[in-house]
Amino acid sequence: MSEINAAADMIAQSKKLVVFTGAGMSTESGISDFRSPGGVWSRFDPSEFTFQKFLASEESREKYWEFSTSSWTEMAAAQPNPGHHAIAALDNIGKLDCVITQNIDGLHQRSGIPEEKIIELHGTARWVSCLECGQRYPREQIQERLREGIKVPRCDSCGGIMKPATISFGQAMPERETHEAGNRAAACDLFLVAGSSLVVYPAAQMPLIAKDSGARLIIINLTPTPHDPYADITIHDQTGPALSQIIDRLKASLS
Repeated sequence: MSEINAAADMIAQSKKLVVFTGAGMSTESGISDFRSPGGVWSRFDPSEFTFQKFLASEESREKYWEFSTSSWTEMAAAQPNPGHHAIAALDNIGKLDCVITQNIDGLHQRSGIPEEKIIELHGTARWVSCLECGQRYPREQIQERLREGIKVPRCDSCGGIMKPATISFGQAMPERETHEAGNRAAACDLFLVAGSSLVVYPAAQMPLIAKDSGARLIIINLTPTPHDPYADITIHDQTGPALSQIIDRLKASLS
């Protein structure tokens, strides 16, 4: 419990807290991880779903939509878990500057965190975008077309190619979100990582930007990460139980 208490005390002292979340939070809501043993990429070949292949042929787009639909079905059924609710509680008590997330499932929004406080580095599966005119559609609206037998949906406005608003292999990172995340990391006084293995760049650079700028660093992840040596506190546990205990301790200290 000493790390839990120390983390709660560190948050209590913080004036600008940034929380960074990864796949470990999503798996606790029943969403399959991509990179872990038994994860999505152990069942599918990621080279088949690059952005370049998606653009190259109708056949590749059809295969992509089949794959994406199976992932979306799982995400749509998922619910925020105690870790998501704990981060929402940080916002409710006025401690949260923003959430920077690698996740595409929208569970932070559903836990009650305002959209404007969430930076989605790898995009979102909740929307579908036209790659030609930029028109966006709610994901469920496009899924309905797929259920009706349309294999590769097209944009109503321009007839262009549409794709879930997620970042695929070979696709450029979103410039605005990446820039904003770096700025928020550099400006915070405490950076808390929850459920990320910190191996995917440039996202994994964010804790180091914060640390180099003078912030303290807490890492909560089930397994060790390459950034653990830089952390002020490391907790090797699931994010839900660890964050829930931290919130309980924090609320007790503030009451």
